Amino acid sequence: MSIWTDLSPLPLSLSYVDAGGVATRTLRAGAGPAVVFLHGTSGHLEAFSRNVVSHAEHYAVHAIDMVGHGYTGKPSHPYEIPGYVEHLIAYLDATGIDRAHIIGESLGGWVGARAAVEHPERVASLQLLCAGGTVANPEVMHRIDSSTRQAVATDDVELTRKRLRLLMADPANATEELVEVRHRIYHEPDFVANIDNLLSLQKMEIRLRNLLTPEQMGRITQPTLIVWGRKNPFGDVPEAQAMHAAIAGSQLELFDDTGHWPQHEQAVRYNPLSLEFLAKAAGLAKAAG
Repeated sequence: MSIWTDLSPLPLSLSYVDAGGVATRTLRAGAGPAVVFLHGTSGHLEAFSRNVVSHAEHYAVHAIDMVGHGYTGKPSHPYEIPGYVEHLIAYLDATGIDRAHIIGESLGGWVGARAAVEHPERVASLQLLCAGGTVANPEVMHRIDSSTRQAVATDDVELTRKRLRLLMADPANATEELVEVRHRIYHEPDFVANIDNLLSLQKMEIRLRNLLTPEQMGRITQPTLIVWGRKNPFGDVPEAQAMHAAIAGSQLELFDDTGHWPQHEQAVRYNPLSLEFLAKAAGLAKAAG
């Protein structure tokens, strides 16, 4: 199995969209209400290769490289949450999406949650997959920063392999194809030059001013699904439970034997769960309308 065999059953496009002046790599497939997938820190759209086809049978799927990540443009300034949200909204504008279902993993969940708070009219529902941004844990921040920098600083592919395996409960899910994709991205000249900007949220002062607060989460009114791996190396289950408590009416699902990529590691369980949630969210929206 590979990324392309995962993606092959449906027509799709891989292209670039000008989102507020940032050339943004996007994979698109399917038709219907828009679903936008957002990856985590130093990630890229291939994080959702096991999810695109099932969702594209019912929705217009957009998986993007966020600003500063993957093959998307890399403006020369530190990336903070307001900038990520601005880029997301610019992407929605550029692609004619009035309102989208946002599925965010790690950093992507942090960005999606802030978008739901600050632009509620643009977010139809929200999925937080091992979402970051509610705590500032120095040990976790150092682990993210150091493991990423080490993999970027040298051409040794084993360091990229270790960085990717860090995300998984089962190392086998960090396939050699994913390792190759990430290793190539990590060693693109603009990615190397931009690493300080990309990792800015791992600096305590910057992270603290960007944290998603309980008050902000309390303002999320969209249907929200929280999915968490019990073996998540970047956040313990109480973080997910606190999100669940703060977001009224949210749904919490804990996955056993799962690390930081539940949508990838447990795609067989996650995909039907997500589709059931999305169908229910769409029904609620129609009822409210």
